Order: sequence, then C-alpha cells, then structure tokens
Amino acid sequence: MRVLFLAWVAFADCKSSVNRHEIRKIPDGILFGTATASYQVEGAWNEDGKSESIWDRLTHSTPCPVKNCDTGDIADDSYHQYERDVEMLRELGLDFYRFSLSWTRILPTSFPDKINEKGVEYYNNLIDEMLKYNIQPMVTLYHWDLPQKLQDMGGWTNPHVVDWFTDYARIVFELFGDRVKYWFTINEPREVCYEGYGGPSLAPLYNMTGYADYMCAKNILVAHAKTYHMYKNEFSKIQGGTVGIAISANWFEAESEKEAEAAEEARQFEWGTYINPIFSKNGDFPAVMKERVAAKSFEQGFFRSRLPEFSPEEVELIKGSSDFLGINHYTSKLIYRNASLTSDTYPSPSFYDDMGVMSYYDSTWESGVSSWLKIVPWGFYNLLTKLRTDYDNPPIYITENGFSTYEGLEDDSRISYYRQYIDAMLDAVDEGSDVRAYTAWSLMDNFEWLQGYANRFGLYEVDYEDPKRTRTARKSAYVYKEMLRTRQLDYHYEPDTTLPITIDEGH
Repeated sequence: MRVLFLAWVAFADCKSSVNRHEIRKIPDGILFGTATASYQVEGAWNEDGKSESIWDRLTHSTPCPVKNCDTGDIADDSYHQYERDVEMLRELGLDFYRFSLSWTRILPTSFPDKINEKGVEYYNNLIDEMLKYNIQPMVTLYHWDLPQKLQDMGGWTNPHVVDWFTDYARIVFELFGDRVKYWFTINEPREVCYEGYGGPSLAPLYNMTGYADYMCAKNILVAHAKTYHMYKNEFSKIQGGTVGIAISANWFEAESEKEAEAAEEARQFEWGTYINPIFSKNGDFPAVMKERVAAKSFEQGFFRSRLPEFSPEEVELIKGSSDFLGINHYTSKLIYRNASLTSDTYPSPSFYDDMGVMSYYDSTWESGVSSWLKIVPWGFYNLLTKLRTDYDNPPIYITENGFSTYEGLEDDSRISYYRQYIDAMLDAVDEGSDVRAYTAWSLMDNFEWLQGYANRFGLYEVDYEDPKRTRTARKSAYVYKEMLRTRQLDYHYEPDTTLPITIDEGH
C-alpha cells in the first residue's frame, strides 16, 4: 500500500512543479493583506474597562497550561501601538488588514447594556488610521476570545449564545459599519468547537468530544446566519458592506486510490460540517456525518443522535448566508481507513471515532517549527479546485496562510512556503477559481495560543524582551512587499535587507 501511495503522491506533486513559474504575473483583481487577532496582539488585558475573556482566565490558571506560562497580558502591545502597526501595513504596501475585535473590550458586561467608550475609541483610532492611507479594514467579530461570563453559562454550547452574539454584532455594526466594508462573523468554527469544546487544545478546554463540539457547531452556524441576515436586512443598504465567515480547511488526500471514499469523509467531517450548511445547494450537515453519528449513537445506547438536528427553518436560514467563503489553509494530511479501529485508537464516543478514518503526514514533506505544518502546496491547489467544483465556485477569500519559524530575521523557509502556496493558488485561479483576496498569517509574531510565543509566524519579528515590543521586518516582509509592488511572483528575487524597509510613495 505504501509503495502505491508514494507513486500516487509523486504524481500529485507534479502539478505544482510542472506549473511553477520562475516569474509569474499576479492578476490585478486579487487583494493582498495580512492578519492578526485581538487576544494575540492587543495586550492591555484589563485596561480601560476591558473585562475577562476565556483566554484571560485560561492563561492565568494554575498550573499554567500554556508553554513557558506565556500570556497575552501584554502580547504585542498593539492597544498602545496601533500607529506602528499601521505603519507596517504601509511599509508592506497592503490592500487590507484583517483583525478581530475583543468582545470584552467593547461590551464589558458581555451584553449591550454598557458600551465601553475606551474600547470603542481604540478601534475607531485603528480603523481611521488605516483608512487615512487607503488600507481597507477587514474585521472579524469573533476570534476565540469569548467573554468569561458567557462561558460560565455554557458558552457556545448554550443555545442562548445565538442572541448574545447577534446583540454584540448589532452594536459593532452600529459603531463601525460606516467605515468597515468587509465582515467575518466567526474565525475557524471547527477550531472553536472541536479544539475548545470537544478537545483540550483551546480555551475553554472542555474536552467533551462527541457531544459539546456538535452542540457548538449548530449554535455557531445559527448565530452566523442570524447575524448575516440582520446585516442584510438592517445595515447593508446604508453601509454597503459584505459579510462572510472564515473556515479552516486543510486538504485531506487519499493515501491511495482505494481510499478516496475515506478521504472524502474526512473532508466532510472536518470542514464540510461548516461549509455544507452555508454553501451547498441542500444545506444542512453533510449526509455522511448525519448518518454516521446517528448510527453510532444508537449503537452506543443513546436515544437520539449526538449530532443536533437543524429544523427545516434553520436549514433555510443558514443556506446561502454568506457573501463569500473565507478559507484559512495551512497544510495537508494523508487519509486511510483502518478496519481495526478500536476504543484504544479514538475514545468512543468522539468526533474522530464517528469519522472513522486515520491520518498522517508523509515523512518527506518539509516541516517548520510547528510539527503539524508541512509544506504541501499541491494540497492548496486541490482544496481550491474542490471548493470550486463542489460549491458552485463561490467567491473565495484566503483569510489565513502562513508558516512558522524560530526567532531570527532570515526566514527563507517562510519565503519558500509563500511562493509555493501563492503559485498553487494562481494555478487554481487560472482554471477558474474565484479567489479575490490572499492574507498572509501573520503581520507580526504573536501569542500562538497554547504554544505561547515559541512559534513565530510574523512577517515582522517582535522582541518580547523589549518593553517597547519592537517590531523588525524579516526577509519575508521584503519579499512580500516586492511581490505586491510589482504584482509578480519572482522565485529569484533576493532583497537587500541591509536597507530599512520603507514606505513607498502613495502608501
């Protein structure tokens, strides 16, 4: 099996190597930017009226669950250094900056009864500073930092969270919608639900897979849809913005041709859970997921499926509730089915027991600091092609794509990653994929959740030993800047990093 698989992957890999252009023109219509998230960069965790989020609570827990006991208390200090952040956007010559809002900085009680003026002032200053230089704000309403008060009431497993979230969204649209034209409701619902509620990898570390992750999935999708329709019905005619969602979608490749069904089931469980209800013609959770979870639930002695059902009205509410599909993509995995799966392989019940497949990385794939992040550009091409063919070619915004390194300004591996992945994206564009934006993760190093500050994703390095949190351009920043300036992908370009990165005329 492994011999057959290696030959097949070698064939798949030919796509990117054959089509790789040493110098390649980038279509004018694609926007380019970078991204961050509020808890990862803002700091000021308890300043100016901000209240406690689930990440504030988790990082201050004893024993500390984060590597090196790092916290986001100060992070990159963007709360006090937003002008420097915008200066970096100008140095790079970006079209947009995707950032998220801190719910607890705007609504310290979690509810709309009290709006925190200082928090609003910070975001107004950031947005206005960007627009002064024609840099478009792309704003994410929720990037994992739920108010702790709401978590104490069940968070995303409580159906009332739908109202809590839409109330928060309404306040945000009223405050900033006159200037923000690109909105993302939720960042990576799969990670919110599986990693945070099903597993022990993200706050709030529920670790109740097979139950809480499915409850979370339904509530997030309903909250997203109600927010979308609220914006369309009440704000879009006046404000003229668009609303979408950012979904993580790594590629799952069959180990061999006979494992094609297993790979497709992995895709349906991993990201079809969130894409299908919004973008498929029939809506609802994927059929294979509904059937598999229901069958296993009854075998396990449950009276009903552990996967909550959408009502017919909810199916219609969610279906089509997005102006575009945001995709966070980093890497790929190989999939096969193991007939001897037991409770020793995956707990039962659990999400992965329900899915019933195995995954691994090819040992020849190049890796970064993050062991899970392998360089597989053809997987990116396959993903974009799959989304085009299965979901009627929706407008795609690549909302995250990036590579981790250790400290240091010479980051050739990150440069290689970006070149190969953008090249693969352009292959898909040439074949008709409607990609409208590409976002490099990340503008600067930041708090990488349970990994703390050990993994560095930034185009700019942040000195965490310096109270000023000095930002310094890495080699990749120079390369990204030149790519955007020339609108071409050049594998041979070597920047002169002895010269400071500067702001070009017009930025």
